[in-house]
Amino acid sequence: MKSCPEAPLNPVVSPRKTELRIKKIMEKLDQLIPNRPFTHVTSTTSAKQSRATILNPQDTYCRGDQLDVLLEVKDHLGRRKQYGGDFLRARMSSPALKAGASGKVTDFNNGTYLVSFTLFWAGKVSLSLLLIHPSEGVSALWRARKQGYDRVIFTGQFANGTSQVNSDCALFLNSSTELCEYLDTRDQEAFYCVKPQHVPCAALTHMRSKNKNVSYLSKQERSLFERSNVGVEIMEKFDAITVSNCNTEKTAPVPKKCKFGMTSTVPSGHVWKDTWNPVSCSLAPIEMKECLKGKFVYLLGDSTIRQWMEYFKSSINTLKSVDLHETGKFQHQFGVDLDKNIKIQWQKHGYPLVGSLNFSVKEIEYLARVIDRIGGEKNTIIVISLGQHFRPFPIDVFIQRALNIHDAVQRLLLRSPDTMVIIKAENIREMHNDAERFSDFHGYIQYLAIKDIFQDLNVGIIDAWDITIAYGTNDVHPPQSVVKNQINIMLNFIC
Repeated sequence: MKSCPEAPLNPVVSPRKTELRIKKIMEKLDQLIPNRPFTHVTSTTSAKQSRATILNPQDTYCRGDQLDVLLEVKDHLGRRKQYGGDFLRARMSSPALKAGASGKVTDFNNGTYLVSFTLFWAGKVSLSLLLIHPSEGVSALWRARKQGYDRVIFTGQFANGTSQVNSDCALFLNSSTELCEYLDTRDQEAFYCVKPQHVPCAALTHMRSKNKNVSYLSKQERSLFERSNVGVEIMEKFDAITVSNCNTEKTAPVPKKCKFGMTSTVPSGHVWKDTWNPVSCSLAPIEMKECLKGKFVYLLGDSTIRQWMEYFKSSINTLKSVDLHETGKFQHQFGVDLDKNIKIQWQKHGYPLVGSLNFSVKEIEYLARVIDRIGGEKNTIIVISLGQHFRPFPIDVFIQRALNIHDAVQRLLLRSPDTMVIIKAENIREMHNDAERFSDFHGYIQYLAIKDIFQDLNVGIIDAWDITIAYGTNDVHPPQSVVKNQINIMLNFIC
């Protein structure tokens, strides 16, 4: 094994302890997703056969009321299912008002579900309940996810004098040939490449990835993820309901301004006139440039947080980009406003990064290391977002990364308790892309894991999962109006 030189560091948490922490989270997740083998597709959940019933239906509803829907799921032969676990998505919307919100789904684990909608606004409201995957599909995805590291494979480019040599790279390589091991000894995170002949391991410069033609699902299981079977509407035949402002005399008290560390509800808010309104607090419109005066904002993670960087650059006309002489879509970005003393930077997270175009890995590092180097104080804001690139790999890779970042944030808050750290949850993404690699089911499990991992720290959570459901974006890179509303939550936290 050839290893890139790295200063020896005393492990902060022993690898054994980290393994136990991973195992504990895995056990919690396993309990949520029981194994559901099936002999024939006809015995899996069918959206068409399932029956949704509005409880206590009315001609007109009042704003603020709760509307409950009872869902009884059946298989394709019309037989009642005896167990739950289906991956459902409930949403209410009024496109004319640019309004939307998620619904809360309660699974009774016996084939019935209660879907609760809070009627946040007056008008004509459409209700939607999508069967994204049947419970049998969920169980198959979960089993398959644990099986292999090779659904996405990497090609590393090494500099060899004036030419380049390519080699296979991965999070895990089962190879008898000599390997380059890029190991973080403290955090026990590693990435491997097959060592090219006569080229040192340290000469690795670029990386790209591609999907490998491999599946850990059976042919029958794969049929559950055909386009026509994903995201099927259960409430297709339901007309829009009418919601009125009934109790105009009793205006609800305006909730307090959103502050750091407030607990989130389900749903956590609603969109109205294209603007996000949380349930438990209120967001004020904030002058971005004034708010960020004297601040250093670190945006760490994937391209969904790079969208924030792009939004800042287009919205603060005096923010000047600094050329850091890097190339490619994952290059560092740094912007400065000298007049207001604002500094904003975006930096990618460490491996795995999925992308078909070559990107430089000369400066790649794990976010725990980046956070360890930040001094932190009250004018330092760190926003972390990761998940999308981890979906095609076994979940323990994601859990270990999240735990290492958690520990780095914990150390930062010990030395600089007034640093503001915010976790931006994952966005939902396109429904009809490759489910085995990128299904929102994988994202949802990671969303549950990250909330669990960070619950003991004084960090802010931006619930992008719920926000993007409310907006109904189904796009890994939602439009600017959604990004603007995510950023507005951060501005309310800090100003």
